Amino acid sequence: MVAALARTAPCLGEVALDGASQATSGVGPDVTPDTASGTAPDVTSGTTSGGTPDNVRGTPLSTLLGTSLGALGWVVRRRAVQIGAAAALGAALAVASVPLGLSASVACLAGCPADRVPAGLLPVAARLSPVQVAQSGAYVGLGDSYSSGEGVYDGDARLPADGGDRCHRSQGSYVPLVAGAHSFGGGTAFWACSGATTRQLFSGQYGQQPQLQRVAASATLVTLSIGGNDAGFTRVLTGCIVKLPWSSACVDQDAEVAERIRRLGPSMTKVLRELRARAPLARVIVLGYPRPFPAVPVKSVANLTVQDQRWLNGVTRELNDVVGRVAADFDRGIAALGGTGSVEYVDAYDAFDGHEVGQPDPYVNGLAVNLEELTVNARSFHPTGAGYRRFAELVNARIAAGPGRPMNNFKLTKP
Repeated sequence: MVAALARTAPCLGEVALDGASQATSGVGPDVTPDTASGTAPDVTSGTTSGGTPDNVRGTPLSTLLGTSLGALGWVVRRRAVQIGAAAALGAALAVASVPLGLSASVACLAGCPADRVPAGLLPVAARLSPVQVAQSGAYVGLGDSYSSGEGVYDGDARLPADGGDRCHRSQGSYVPLVAGAHSFGGGTAFWACSGATTRQLFSGQYGQQPQLQRVAASATLVTLSIGGNDAGFTRVLTGCIVKLPWSSACVDQDAEVAERIRRLGPSMTKVLRELRARAPLARVIVLGYPRPFPAVPVKSVANLTVQDQRWLNGVTRELNDVVGRVAADFDRGIAALGGTGSVEYVDAYDAFDGHEVGQPDPYVNGLAVNLEELTVNARSFHPTGAGYRRFAELVNARIAAGPGRPMNNFKLTKP
């Protein structure tokens, strides 16, 4: 700012000097030599007579010089004050006018040549759109099996030696689909891992670096699905399927599951805090889970009664509500403080409506059993390829729409 004011000083100085010279007319003693008569002015009356004034005759030269020099010093000091005041006023106006976009006009107020470009303008801060924020840096895909692509994972596919084989990362997941739909300035990274819990986002799985540690400050978009394993969904589904047909063993898990979901809130908040600390500019999009069964089940599916299916739908809703509430509260805090980035929840509960388990065109795999080994295939009750494409549509729509409030990310540009 000092440099900027220094560059505008010549214009302001010219105005100040001109104004100061005009302001002295008729005010105080005039010590300007009389060019018409060649005589010194009468420092008492301010008039000249064409000769030596009567009130000057007989006055000692030292007295005359002392009086003249004193008057001259008074004028010089007065003009210095005027110049300083004009410069200070000009600087104050220039600084005050920056937010209003008036600095160009004030910098050369009534004084700069028409062909001079105003100097000292400050950079302009332009607010970024939600899409600009997301695409300005790196995209990082984190989460559990609903993000890794468990439902379409091909164990025979050749995968990079990054643990993708154990985490069951698949190119059919929504993460690669979102990455391919945008141009991210910092590239993309895919670290979601099947079976991940909120705790394992911090500690890691299979000896790999923890997912959260993969996130750098350059990240401007992070997607995440998490919480299902905290609630113990795999164990819950197993208990629902491996039971006698008339048993209530499925719904009898309600109290235990409700407690695990209740504990998820603080864990989810901890995850968001860590992401915020590592990538303060990022939009964090948290994806909820889809309803696995029809809203109104009418028949048993995979040894799951109508009552079992309704209960499992309800548990999914409860889990989503906790995750969504934590995300919304966190984003309100960011907005209240005028912070950069965001935390946005995408409610996917009804995303597979009409395409649930048991429907003619399901977006969720049903029960898949390996009869040779008598084991349940891990892709069971995970999205199909069509399901992951639907997830990608939801995420892309949110990238375009934003968090429903202005982003507080800005880019400085030259004026």
